[in-house]
Amino acid sequence: MLDGWFLWFIIFWVAFLVFSFAVGGYFMFRKFLKRLPKKDGKSIMDWEEYYVNKTRHLWSENQKALLEELVSPVPELFRDVARHKIAGKIGELALNEKAEKITEDLVIRGYITATPKRDHKFLRKRLAEKNIDVAPYEQFF
Repeated sequence: MLDGWFLWFIIFWVAFLVFSFAVGGYFMFRKFLKRLPKKDGKSIMDWEEYYVNKTRHLWSENQKALLEELVSPVPELFRDVARHKIAGKIGELALNEKAEKITEDLVIRGYITATPKRDHKFLRKRLAEKNIDVAPYEQFF
């Protein structure tokens, strides 16, 4: 017969593994949904890649550095994904406005619109740390 502590040990590991698989499956499923083509035949990730590639030549070193500073609070594991998503949104804004170069205004607007609503509190804090006035951007929050 199993000891009481050994039984609890097995129950703990079973629960831990189920939880781990559920978390991993959730993130894999989200990635899968982003890869599914929409009505226009391109997925969300395809459009992000398109906007990044179309506007790559519009970025100056200062704007790249600003984007890098803005995404620095994101954990290292997710930083590349966040940077790419924000750069895609900035590229979309730049193409829609027919911008000749990426400006600080475009970077901030893209940063705000690409960030989920639940993170806007941290976003405001980060912009305040960088001494960037958010008053002109209130409509994007």
